[in-house]
Amino acid sequence: MAAFIELQNVTKRYGDITVVDNVSLQLTKGEVFSLLGPSGSGKTTLLRMLAGFIEPDEGHILVNGRDLTHVPPHQRPINTVFQNYALFPHLTIRENIAFGLTVAKRPAAEIEREVKRMLDLTQMHAHADKKPTQISGGQKQRVAIARALINQPELLLLDEPLAALDLKLRQHMLIELENIHREVGTTFLYVTHDQGEAMSLGDRVAVMNHGRFEQIGTPSEVYETPHSRFVAGFVGDTNLIDATVVDVGAGDNHGLRTTDLGPIIYGLDDTPHSGDVVLSKLAGAIPDGSQAVLSLRPERIALRRECPRHHHAQNTIQGVVVDLIYLGSRTHYRIKVGSRLISVWKQHRRFLPDYDPVEAGEVVWLSWYSNDGYLIVEAPGTS
Repeated sequence: MAAFIELQNVTKRYGDITVVDNVSLQLTKGEVFSLLGPSGSGKTTLLRMLAGFIEPDEGHILVNGRDLTHVPPHQRPINTVFQNYALFPHLTIRENIAFGLTVAKRPAAEIEREVKRMLDLTQMHAHADKKPTQISGGQKQRVAIARALINQPELLLLDEPLAALDLKLRQHMLIELENIHREVGTTFLYVTHDQGEAMSLGDRVAVMNHGRFEQIGTPSEVYETPHSRFVAGFVGDTNLIDATVVDVGAGDNHGLRTTDLGPIIYGLDDTPHSGDVVLSKLAGAIPDGSQAVLSLRPERIALRRECPRHHHAQNTIQGVVVDLIYLGSRTHYRIKVGSRLISVWKQHRRFLPDYDPVEAGEVVWLSWYSNDGYLIVEAPGTS
């Protein structure tokens, strides 16, 4: 499909600081695109340039093939949900939500119908005749979302729109945003530092760091096959293990020599071998001697009291439980292995009182298969 939104080599500087650094991006019409990154990564600046509140120092912004780089915000087919709500204090909640349609001089019956729909969506009927000063921060954010959505813009920019809401309401609003998108087909650009929101809502995700995109892909691509140490560590939790690629005669599995994990048992054709090598599947040919980092997600590691049978392409190490956090559906463990700590998540698939959970101080065995991790090879000096 042709690009609906296009950023062409966009750069923004403030003095000597480059906040957005030569960024290019294409969005298709109707796409939900999540822009994910830590504070200071440049994501909000990029959103503000799209909205027209600031202009880039270099590059172009196109919508539907039209160059809008220097077009003011009110002439763009774009609405924004702001972090700080930006509600009109002298208007009621009902009037705030209706504002866009009122300015557009839409029929009174249409305004009433659409305002009711937005009040239903945001659960704000009980507060419709209050002023913004009379409602909570979370309620203000819900009104801001309703006001932005009521015009059904071609592009909706959402800058951390759910940050002020509690967990249950955030989850509800994510579902409602998906429903609205499905109904009206509006293109969404969703800016957040919350990887859960970005992954659950976005058709694609861009991970931004130091003003540039580290990776763009589907949520599963970004999570399962991170392109850099930064992406692996920022999107979800992971164990990052530095290693050197070595040939151990394991077919499509390569060895990763590491001194971090102490003695390692790895299986080749169900025959156990012991040493300082972890088995990993490599995507493509990587020369022996290459420096790499293995990203091993905590949920991929099995935790047992007894040493497991050694299967082909399985890695096994022994450690001691340092501490644990019980979270209801799962427990998070930190295991001292060799010279470092390894994070492991154990899902609770049975009623907890029916079995004997592992406690702090116990000796345990950790195991995973070669394709449970993902190997990242970076150029020297990259993050």
